Amino acid sequence: MAPTLCAMCKTQRALIKRPKNHAKLCKACFITIFEDEVHHTITSSNLFFPGEKVAIGASGGKDSTVLASVLKTLNERHGYGLDLVLLSIDEGIKGYRDDSLETVKRNALQYEMPLKIVGYDELYGWTMDQVVETIGKKGNCTYCGVFRRQALDRGAKMLGIKHVVTGHNADDVAETVLMNLLRGDLSRLSRSTSIVTGDSRSEVKRSKPLKYSYEKEIVLYAHHKKLDYFSTECIYSPEAFRGSARSLIKQLERVRPSAILDIVRSGEDMSRLVPGESSSPCDGCKTTPAAYAPVVEDDVGGCGSQNGRTPGGEMAAMDKQLRENEAYEGLEIDVASTMARNKATQNEKPKDLPIRNGGSKAATRQVLGNCKRCGYMSSQDICQACTLLEGLNKNRPQIQI
Repeated sequence: MAPTLCAMCKTQRALIKRPKNHAKLCKACFITIFEDEVHHTITSSNLFFPGEKVAIGASGGKDSTVLASVLKTLNERHGYGLDLVLLSIDEGIKGYRDDSLETVKRNALQYEMPLKIVGYDELYGWTMDQVVETIGKKGNCTYCGVFRRQALDRGAKMLGIKHVVTGHNADDVAETVLMNLLRGDLSRLSRSTSIVTGDSRSEVKRSKPLKYSYEKEIVLYAHHKKLDYFSTECIYSPEAFRGSARSLIKQLERVRPSAILDIVRSGEDMSRLVPGESSSPCDGCKTTPAAYAPVVEDDVGGCGSQNGRTPGGEMAAMDKQLRENEAYEGLEIDVASTMARNKATQNEKPKDLPIRNGGSKAATRQVLGNCKRCGYMSSQDICQACTLLEGLNKNRPQIQI
């Protein structure tokens, strides 16, 4: 049996089946398409401007390592004119973060980028090991998430940087959409689906260049590019609520490969229900770029595009459906006229739908200000980090002299 040829170049043997749309590609074409899709996301969303100094949130994991590699490649290839810096956060988790930071230090040398490491103990007086020892594993990810977001911003300010990019991928965004839907948090749903968070009022803005990249494709890219990354999962994360959403996402992906992007797009659509909020989807994804034109049945879609969502043969299926509609036309009942006759004979007033009491409140746009304690930007008088630290400090064991 002859080997399957790459759907793009038609010359090399196909070695990779894309998780996003099952297109069969050779190694070189897969790497090129992956990088082109990230470039498409960056340019269509206007993420950067020439001469901008950008901090890459580097954890040593696959996502941030691939992000650093791709940004370095695209910056040189397309002349973005960016000044790239690696910014790492040391949460203070022994056996996990200390090992991953060694990977980040190697990445800094490999990519020839400056590296800044900021620790929780330096900023908050607590390490995550101490936090877990105090409160237990349940809910510890809430503390870490709040502290980490603020630490990234504080680290960027130390470097004089106003833009931080993170390695959040399509799977991460889809998980967050499901989590916020389960919580009924529409306001947070809008922020989580936006490719850029922060505006002119913010001291530091964050963006997600890998927003439309599948996690599996990031792993494939790192593997075929032979990138150096740390693959051990955080020792505290299995207890996280996000793990349940992740399991559901993986099950849906097995049945329908496009499910991840479908959820992301649905989240973007629902986020527009929040007054004054916009998820800022990739404008270029409204149309299919020439570089990602369909190839026979195996579409090679751009970031978050419609390509790959359906198995193909849509026009044939539509034509068949139209013919069946004509055949059954004589059997159809004119529902509109029937309802009109019933309405004429029955003079009934329409019944109002019952209003659900409690449990739901209108989503309002939050006003950004500054925390009265630490001065960090916050929509509340006291930011989340200070609130959490107050509870931790109350439970801190007193040292007896």
